[in-house]
Amino acid sequence: MTRAIVIGGSRGIGKAISDSLVEIGFDVIATSKKDLDTSDLESVKNFVNNHKDVDVLVLNTGGPPAKEFFSISEEEWQKYHNQLFLGFCIILKNISINEGGYIFLISSSVIKEPNPSLIISSAYRLAFSSVLKILSKNYAEKNISCINIAPGPINTQRTKELIDNVEEYAKSLPMKRLGEPKEIGDFVSSIIKNNIKYLSGVVINFDGSNSSHIF
Repeated sequence: MTRAIVIGGSRGIGKAISDSLVEIGFDVIATSKKDLDTSDLESVKNFVNNHKDVDVLVLNTGGPPAKEFFSISEEEWQKYHNQLFLGFCIILKNISINEGGYIFLISSSVIKEPNPSLIISSAYRLAFSSVLKILSKNYAEKNISCINIAPGPINTQRTKELIDNVEEYAKSLPMKRLGEPKEIGDFVSSIIKNNIKYLSGVVINFDGSNSSHIF
């Protein structure tokens, strides 16, 4: 395997994954929002018309603003329906993953512990996680592994936008720190480098023991 697409690969977790894949010899297409905006279905369709197959696909995108249910507009629901759900469905339907490849979804810890202030993210990330889980059985026939990585508090700009005092917040966490994007990048590259295939159709909670759920 030599080719990878990392959506949202210009910063944060996506960039860390892109960098780690380059380190193990991959030719990586790392998109920014200018290259591919998954909230814009025309942008998505143009992208899939130019990229027909790949060995590794990383589905990753920024999150919606922190809003509670009654303050969310219809336009915002539609935008993030496209960005977090329908755009990814179109990509999976139109970009073929080569036999023996990998699909990684970067979701969020809110798929297991919904957050009332992040209700858009909670709803649509969980919805697409369900799609990927169902499809993982089909992909298994071609030895394609599907891994859903659900990050908790990670040291990204997104976290800084959501939390007022990041340093104080970090002290409250079990490990007394945020996770680093590179840790997720190295996890992804190590799975591929070591050809770990039987880990598929699963959710990996990448949260430094911050969550309270077992499953």
